[in-house]
Amino acid sequence: MKEIEKIYSQYYDTVFGYALSLCKDEYWAEELTQEVFFKALKSIGSFRGECKLSVWLCQIAKNTFYTQAKFNKRFVDAQLEFTQSGQNVEQEVLNKATAFDLHKIIHLLEEPYKEVFWMRTFGDLSFKEIGEIWGKTESWARVTYHRAKIKIKERAEV
Repeated sequence: MKEIEKIYSQYYDTVFGYALSLCKDEYWAEELTQEVFFKALKSIGSFRGECKLSVWLCQIAKNTFYTQAKFNKRFVDAQLEFTQSGQNVEQEVLNKATAFDLHKIIHLLEEPYKEVFWMRTFGDLSFKEIGEIWGKTESWARVTYHRAKIKIKERAEV
């Protein structure tokens, strides 16, 4: 596990900077960076060393960015369609129901995932601040937040 933390610490700024150059949004770049390290962790066995690790990570960032951008474009187009057709009332009701379901899922998360997710999402705290509150590292806060998001996604799909 120490090696993974070392890679994360060593390449975080590079991946974040690259992600920021792609999306031009700090929050999105941070999310992309988290996703990149999660994907890299899952597929580190497929890294053959034919290029620098930083290049491999940035390639993951680029692919992730384009996938998310495609999804976001479809989402924005669908929202625009609803608004233009006058169906935004139905969409608003659907959004409220979805938000309620999401809050129920978050409420059932075990600690520290629930608290870290709340601190980051609703408390607008940085990962560094969350780590300080818990007496842990910034990396711990990032990983815990990312794992919380995964748990929420899994439970939402059920």
